[in-house]
Parts: sequence; structure tokens; C-alpha cells
Amino acid sequence: MASALIVWGGWAGHQPKEVAEVFRRVLVEDGVQVEVSDTLDAFKDEAKLMALDLIIPIWTMGEITKEQVVPVLKAVREGGVGIAGCHGGMGDAFRKDVSWQFMVGGQWIAHPGNDGTLHTIRIKNPDHPITKGIKDFDVKSEQYYMHIDPAIQVLATTTFPTPGVDGPHVPNGFTEVPQVWTKYWGKGRVFYNALGHQANIFDIPEALELMRRGFRWARKDRPKCGC
Repeated sequence: MASALIVWGGWAGHQPKEVAEVFRRVLVEDGVQVEVSDTLDAFKDEAKLMALDLIIPIWTMGEITKEQVVPVLKAVREGGVGIAGCHGGMGDAFRKDVSWQFMVGGQWIAHPGNDGTLHTIRIKNPDHPITKGIKDFDVKSEQYYMHIDPAIQVLATTTFPTPGVDGPHVPNGFTEVPQVWTKYWGKGRVFYNALGHQANIFDIPEALELMRRGFRWARKDRPKCGC
């Protein structure tokens, strides 16, 4: 049986516990054995991480020690363990740790308009197994402006500036910013989705399905799903 570790914590405003439960349910529905932890010390056991198929961090901001982060980086890079996550729980975790950002492929830097900003998620790669059959959809939430690794494979984007939302980025004109992507980190696969400000975002069928497929794509054991 495939196995996954969800580690949640950090800034409470992103409802990490509730998001962890949504993801746990999705994984269980896919037949994955899931362990859920609320401490970063769960990352310290290198042998245990190496035996996993998937790691899901849900930890906005905070700090991670060398003893905690190195086993994760190694498990993905050398063990082929997948890592997947969303929003600030993975894309704004551990701001001081550039090795984490290097692995993830991007870092949150702003959300002009804050929560409640109506914006569109545009599918850019409709043939990828994660996005196939999913159409563009609207979200009313935080719209993440990301700094990204140019090596990522972009699956979906959003456009800035959003009508009615001012900011210092506006004079630059329209810019597509990646929101959903994949990349490789050594032997491992990385999936990221910028959606997920709070758990109710995953009441949107497209947002939840992107996560479900992203977990499948990233898993070390990779189920037979065209991934």
C-alpha cells in the first residue's frame, strides 16, 4: 500500500489542520495509508521518509532546522519520494530556507487585493494528466503573485493586474503568473498549487481535483493513471 505523510502547522490563518483533513480524505479515497503530524520533528527520521511515497507539507511561514529539512530534501532528491502541496503551506513555508524554495520551484511574495479577490485560473497545459479535461475556472480568494524557478512546467496561470486591484505592479501591464506547476528534484517529483487559502477553497471541484491528480502524479509509486 502506498504511504504518505502530512505535516501541518505554522500560521493558523491558513487553517492547516482543516486543509490536512481534506488532503487526508483525498488520499484515503485513493487507497493511500496516511500519517498526519503537527510537528516538524516528523521530518527528522530519514529512513522513515525514504520509505514513503509522498510528503505533503502544510506549514505557512515558520522556521525549519537543518535536522528537519535535510531529510526531506534527501528523501525527494535521492529517494524519489514525491512532495506536493498548496498555497502558503508549501509555497510560503520557511522563508529563510532557500534550499526549500529551490526544491519547491517558487515562493509567494504578494497577494494584491488580499482575500476575496475574484480571479481566473487559466489552464495552460490541457494535455497533462493533472489538468486534462479541466477548464478555466474562477476563484474568489487570495491571488498569489509568485517568484518562480524558470525550470518549472507550468500547468495553470492567473493574470495580474486584476481589474479594480491597485498596486505597484500595475504599471508593468498584464503578466501571467504561474499558479499550478510540476518539476523534478533529483529522482523525486514536485507538485504545487497556489490555491488553498483556507479549506473551503477545495469545495471548488476543479481545485480539489487538481490536488488529487497532483498527489497521484507526484507519488513515488505512481498509480496507473497516465501520469
